[in-house]
Amino acid sequence: MTLEQLRIFVAVAEREHVTRAAGDLNLTQSATSAAVAALEARYQTKLFDRVGRRISLTDAGRLFLTEAKAVLARATAAELVLADLAGLKAGSLSLAASQTVGNYWLPRYIHAFHAAHPGIAVTLTIGNTETVAAMVRAGEANLGFVEGPVEEQALTTTVVAEDEMVLVAPSKHDWVSARKRGKLDLTSARWVLRELGSGTRSILEPLLKREGIALAALDVSLVMPTNESVRAAVEAGAGVTVLSRLVVDKAIRTGTLAVVDHPVPRRPFTMLRHNDRYVTASEKEFVKLIGALAGR
Repeated sequence: MTLEQLRIFVAVAEREHVTRAAGDLNLTQSATSAAVAALEARYQTKLFDRVGRRISLTDAGRLFLTEAKAVLARATAAELVLADLAGLKAGSLSLAASQTVGNYWLPRYIHAFHAAHPGIAVTLTIGNTETVAAMVRAGEANLGFVEGPVEEQALTTTVVAEDEMVLVAPSKHDWVSARKRGKLDLTSARWVLRELGSGTRSILEPLLKREGIALAALDVSLVMPTNESVRAAVEAGAGVTVLSRLVVDKAIRTGTLAVVDHPVPRRPFTMLRHNDRYVTASEKEFVKLIGALAGR
């Protein structure tokens, strides 16, 4: 069994598709299929069920996937130790971030790091807060950056910035054009929300709790998987929402959205790293750069 066979197996298992895995790995379909077949033949264990053009993991395959990912994580950790010996002239840095952080806040820091250390290959994976925490916990990312709360004993959390959240509506919405004086009734409009597990959605909890409103009391018209889709739906008139000013700033300036004058709690941008994993020189340098550029 080789690390390359394990990488191919994991890629096929995660995509449940040989051709897609081959393309992502820059391998031929035949080479990818052969690697999986060699594992199955060597250990006389069926790892995938093949039904037509679709494949799915067997029970044995699911168990093996957990171990294969753990082995690859350890191999990556070993590579990082050796890369440190190159003194930031070579190596890699794997980052994971939730959507607001990854799309709007983090890119300037990645650009600055790459300019200072062009020999370090930086990769960024974007998901929701739960996904990012899971990647850091599993060793699939050196550092994670999220806007949602994370409470895990295995992870160290460090606040690196603050994010301004705003309640926004279409420019011609009643809350904007004809708002009555007095307390705003948050249940009187339709809402567009992010999915469960997202940091953007979690900011609603303290806002509603402060006003004695249950999330179930909101009239939710749409639940969308990205900040951009939420923003576009609100611009189209689907309802109101709470988003980071980073996400809606351009729409506010062009007049397609307007900020509703209602207080919304700010939220921290938090960095995650595993307590027990080796801290590479590239990680240390990236964190140092964030502190310098963010003025912390």
